[in-house]
Formats: sequence, C-alpha cells, structure tokens
Amino acid sequence: MGKKKQAIILCSGGLDSTVTAYHVKSLKKYNKIIILFFNYNQKSLIQERKFSKLTARSLNADFIEIKLNELNKISTSLINIKGKTQKVGKADLKDTKKESKKWYVPCRNLIFISYALAFADSSFMKYKNSSDIFLGFKCEGNDSYPDTTQDFVNQMNKLSKLSTESKSKILVPLIKMDKEDIINLGKKLNVNFKKTFSCYSPRNNIHCGICLACALRKYGFYWSGIKDPTSYTRQESS
Repeated sequence: MGKKKQAIILCSGGLDSTVTAYHVKSLKKYNKIIILFFNYNQKSLIQERKFSKLTARSLNADFIEIKLNELNKISTSLINIKGKTQKVGKADLKDTKKESKKWYVPCRNLIFISYALAFADSSFMKYKNSSDIFLGFKCEGNDSYPDTTQDFVNQMNKLSKLSTESKSKILVPLIKMDKEDIINLGKKLNVNFKKTFSCYSPRNNIHCGICLACALRKYGFYWSGIKDPTSYTRQESS
C-alpha cells in the first residue's frame, strides 16, 4: 500500500458517524482506523461511549477518548444543561431551525476538528503516518448548524494546509445524504442499527423518543422503508 495512511473518524456512536465509519472501512485504503470519541459531559455520554466502542470493536479499529471538560462548562446546549425536551413530531421536521438552536453546542465541531488535526499532526511527526479525518455530517439544508456545512469543511481544510505539518484532509462523505439515505447505505454496509445510539437526552439508558435526534432517527427509518429496531421511552418530557 506504500506509505502508511490512517483514517481518523470522529464518532459519537450515532447513525451518521457509525455509517461513516463502516463506509471508510469498506474503502479498504487505510492501514489503520481510529475511532476518536469526545467526552464533554454530554447527557448521553455513557451511551455514546458504549456504542462508539462497539463500532471500534466491530471494525477492528482503535478507540481513543479525548476529554473536554471546559466545553461542558461553557456550553449553552440542552445536550449539557438541564431543560425541558420539546417533543418533536413528523410535522416539526419541516422546519427544525428553532429547535436545533436549543441543542447547538457553541463551536463544538470546530473544537473537535482542531483536536483531530492535532492528533493527526502528532502521529505524522512521530510515525510519519498521514491521516484523513472523517465526520458524519449529513444534509440539513437550511437547518444546518453553522459548523456542519460544506463551506465550513472547506475552510477547515484550508486551515489544515496552513497550520499543520501533515496537511490532513477533512472528509464528509455523507454530507449530501438525508437520514433515510444514510440508513439505506448502512443496511448495504451491514451496520447493526441496534448498536447505534442517537438520543440527546436518554432515559433509563435508552432513547427518549421525543427529542430532535430521536425524531430524525424514527422518521429516517420510516422514510427509508427499513424497520426501526430502536427502543424508545414514551414520556412526554425530560
């Protein structure tokens, strides 16, 4: 294969990042795959860590966790702070911008990618490993978070060229896909959807069933025509 090349996949254990990881594995072009997981004391930390580790194990990948305690302290997102979870239904998915703002963690992906670039640069300087960095961004249309757009990725790639030795590329192979497209791709890649976790505010270690992430998951399966294997709780608020 020539020079050593590794894939660094930012993974939360959710549908998008897990399917991204399986897609990367299917490319068969990397000597090594690393699942990079971020701990910023999110409400779903235990579940995200568990399912990210399962993904790493299923792909024979390394699992590395990075702790970001300060991000939790400055976050204004319901992912970190207490607050009522609004029940999101099918009709609400036509315009999720207002609800999305409640869950936005300021500059989260900017911070994650910065750490991933630092990790890739360190690996390059120590072992001469070149790296590609993958994220599971998907098509959000006008409802996109500011740090999940193609323009944002393009700018981060420019920064990588300017500020790193390794010049690692940041890749988002699912960015033009809707949730149902991602689920269909996951089926083709033999992803075990039971071993993924999407909920922002879990109850009793399972999906709450009412948050924005759960709604996107539920209706993604519905629109894909694939049976949803997920267990959801039924309470109306968190």
